[in-house]
Amino acid sequence: MASNKKYWKSVEELNENSSIVETLRNNEFVEQIPVDEFLGDKENLSNTSTSRRDFLKYVGFSTAAASLAACEGPVVKSIPYVVQPEEIIPGVADFYATTIADGFDFANILIKTREGRPIKVENNNLEGSNTGANARVHASVLSLYDSLRLKQPKIEGKPASWGEVNAKVKASLEDAKAKNASVVLLTNTLASPSTDALIADLKIKYPTVKHITYDAISESNALDAFEAVYGVRALANYDFSKADVIVSVGADILGDWQGGGYDAGYAQGRIPKNGKMSKHIQIEANMSLAGANADKRIPLTIAQQKNALADLYSAVVNGATPKNAEIAKVAKQLISAAEKGVVVTGLDDLDAQLVVLAINNKLMSEAFNPNAAKLTRNGNAKEVTQLVADMKAGSVHTLIMSGINPVYTLPNSKDFSEALKKVKLSVALSMKEDETAKLATIAAAAPHYLESWSDVTIARGHYSIMQPTIRPLFDTKQFQEVLLTWTENSATYYDYLKGFAANQIVGKSWNQVVHDGFATTETYALTANIIDVSAAAAKLGQTKSSGLDLVLYTKTGLGDGQQANNPWLQEFPDPITRVSWDNYVTVSKKDAEKLGLENWNVANGGLNGSYATLKVGSATLDKVPVIIQPGQAVGTIGLAFGYGKTEGMKQEMQVGVNAYTLYSNLNANQSVTITKTDGEHEFACVQLQKTLMGRGDIIKETTLEIFNTKDAKEWNPIPMVSLDHKATPATEVDLWTSFDRSTGHHFNLSIDLNACTGCGACVIACHAENNVPVVGKSEVRRSRDMHWLRIDRYYSSQDTFNGDVELKEKTSGLMNSISTLGAMEDPSENPQVAFQPVMCQHCNHAPCETVCPVAATSHGREGQNHMAYNRCVGTRYCANNCPYKVRRFNWFLYNKNTEFDYHMNDDLGRMVLNPDVNVRSRGVMEKCSMCIQMTQATKLQAKREGRLVKDGEFQTACSAACTSGAMIFGDVNDKESQVAKLVEDERMYHLLEHIGTKPNVFYHVKVRNDK
Repeated sequence: MASNKKYWKSVEELNENSSIVETLRNNEFVEQIPVDEFLGDKENLSNTSTSRRDFLKYVGFSTAAASLAACEGPVVKSIPYVVQPEEIIPGVADFYATTIADGFDFANILIKTREGRPIKVENNNLEGSNTGANARVHASVLSLYDSLRLKQPKIEGKPASWGEVNAKVKASLEDAKAKNASVVLLTNTLASPSTDALIADLKIKYPTVKHITYDAISESNALDAFEAVYGVRALANYDFSKADVIVSVGADILGDWQGGGYDAGYAQGRIPKNGKMSKHIQIEANMSLAGANADKRIPLTIAQQKNALADLYSAVVNGATPKNAEIAKVAKQLISAAEKGVVVTGLDDLDAQLVVLAINNKLMSEAFNPNAAKLTRNGNAKEVTQLVADMKAGSVHTLIMSGINPVYTLPNSKDFSEALKKVKLSVALSMKEDETAKLATIAAAAPHYLESWSDVTIARGHYSIMQPTIRPLFDTKQFQEVLLTWTENSATYYDYLKGFAANQIVGKSWNQVVHDGFATTETYALTANIIDVSAAAAKLGQTKSSGLDLVLYTKTGLGDGQQANNPWLQEFPDPITRVSWDNYVTVSKKDAEKLGLENWNVANGGLNGSYATLKVGSATLDKVPVIIQPGQAVGTIGLAFGYGKTEGMKQEMQVGVNAYTLYSNLNANQSVTITKTDGEHEFACVQLQKTLMGRGDIIKETTLEIFNTKDAKEWNPIPMVSLDHKATPATEVDLWTSFDRSTGHHFNLSIDLNACTGCGACVIACHAENNVPVVGKSEVRRSRDMHWLRIDRYYSSQDTFNGDVELKEKTSGLMNSISTLGAMEDPSENPQVAFQPVMCQHCNHAPCETVCPVAATSHGREGQNHMAYNRCVGTRYCANNCPYKVRRFNWFLYNKNTEFDYHMNDDLGRMVLNPDVNVRSRGVMEKCSMCIQMTQATKLQAKREGRLVKDGEFQTACSAACTSGAMIFGDVNDKESQVAKLVEDERMYHLLEHIGTKPNVFYHVKVRNDK
């Protein structure tokens, strides 16, 4: 029998009404510990001199335990699957093929989902796919979880049902039909055959309907030229892997020109093989990604570019010799290459586009492929201009808009806004309550592409499927669904699409096409109409400069601005300027000196600059920040689209100025007036140094001639160190005892500087895979950005990188060194550029591991440098001891913190987080893990299937995202693997090899074609 004795610790416990006893039963301390005064105040904590370790030591473990206990979340009941979907296994990722088609970016992709949540974009690498996900495509998964999305339809700003919306629209359509009044469908480029068929059905039911396609960034001149020659409204396609000589006039072929996606083909020809590589000549005004990667870059104004194009035409077609020596040399190389040569242009000029088509036809260029013409742009600038005039005249009865935001993107947006009031019914199908949706009668909530079905024809002969990877998060309907409703078609769009696709695909079932994401189809060959373009060429040759040229362009991060509310993209540093959270006017140094415009660095390392006012015709843009850009053609300035949005945006993301204001007649080339304005702008720039400054052991490069004729020891020398007072190769000296790494896997990452274009897709892919936090402009400016992977951009001071090294080595004496090195701080007017991705190098002899007092960072058997976050106490010794500066410190808690109101601060945004990677807390170090969760998943998959891992299966987020083939990841212990062969290549070198850290990341010497 149990004892009924009563025990107590103190007499106070015998008092049944004691409040102290009751409190002690539930809490260790009667009084509340005032930790919030210290830990809860960001300013106090950031300014204190007391370290985290001292704090715990002084206050004591029990206090720390109490504060940690206070952080425990409330109990949430978990509800298990009643009937678990057989394709979903908890803890195992599923991948679905789909297609992004938002009117600006088009690509076949895979979507990684976990327990039904899309969390990451991958490239669809099946043969024949139109892949090549750029930074925006990789970031698009985060836009699905945008907390400011339009969650239900609204009529005149008030919540409404879809029944009310459809009734109102159908009544308006019937009224327009009865009155024979104009109904306009204004959409972005759909490139969707099934949607075109639905629009045709709507036109049959309502004969006054007219469909106008409006691209925010117009390719109308290129479309008009191609249509005149080939009879199809499309854009010429190119395969740069088939070209030996590439001449680009104002076309950023590695950026967003014609929808992008040319990186892979371009990079194939840029890696030296059998003593050969392609020659790339870039003629442009703004320093672009294409210009940065070119062998020869010629900075010219718009008029000079047109003159150069006319000279090339005369040389190729008529055999004339250009007067300009540089252009004459280009023409000679182009003619010599014949069918292996290709010319492209991005000039917003019909004559220029016609001339380029004629040159390529004359060359019979193999890289020029009109039969696979791209259908990703279909806008008609003239029809859009006429529409605004018709609206102002009151002759448009009903206006239905989908996928566009003309109140933000049209240069004459005020005219459009006023004209919209004269339209009897305006409907905006939009994901956001943006500038246009705010003014429209009906704001119809549209789904994200990851919640939608559709089909897409990216190029002729290619049919793609878009499939949903999650059920709609909100009360939304896609454009095709409402078209079916308005035409009184009772079919679901899925059934309609499935039936429609049966006539598009041959030899593949519906399930197979959905599984693959695309199918190739047969199509007829296009025949070129013979058009005499000699008059057009003559007109180009007579063009003269008139004042300062403004060249509007798109940045790799924001593009046309559709995803301006995406924090990943806002914090993404521009590959050229390395500035995030801003757009700005780029000016040459000469023009800046004339105008009194400046950039300077302040004490905390931040970059500041002047403001300017830009005026194009009657349009004015005030307070535009200025960046002095090396390589900007004298007489020109540049400005990026996509910024300056205010509606449907978080306050933190409302940055920059709206360049569309100056986009007169939808032409990217304008004559502009610029004047300095009072004020000082603060930039968030992540790369302070401007030039390579002779750092020859960081970026190693050589010329193709030297590469072919000299021994590797001359152009890729092994660094020497002193051992017993003798010069000894660094690879033969060790401070540590090595152990046998030949058993099991040993991972290496290869980075080819010839193939890396600096596009940044890897940076965003790393963000998505590894739950990297966004810290905001203020923190980035303090050099506290959290990117695990950075792409350093280096300029030369001289015309070549070798010139930098030679000049630095020739310095002697104090005064000569000071003057020479001081001059080298300024990049040349037309510098050569190199990009270098840098992440944790996973050193086999890692200096960070030896200084960590708590063994938070240690080395794994497979070559990865690990981080045990719960051991880290934030001493930052490892960051100080890292020669590559790749470690990041969590200054604040970025998750669920109102001070950092980005995706990690709301429940919807956190749905994108990868459950395989923990979210790091305040006060710990973090860095690249070489995606250990991905390598582990690959091994487990192979183990379940009872087989060895195949070469190419091991991937990191960055290597999987790299479409140019610059990053190759794998197991060097597999001697047949690609990475094992690359590590033996004569171009291979390690970063700062003389230090002796023995990294598991290696690079390949950059080779330039200087002939």
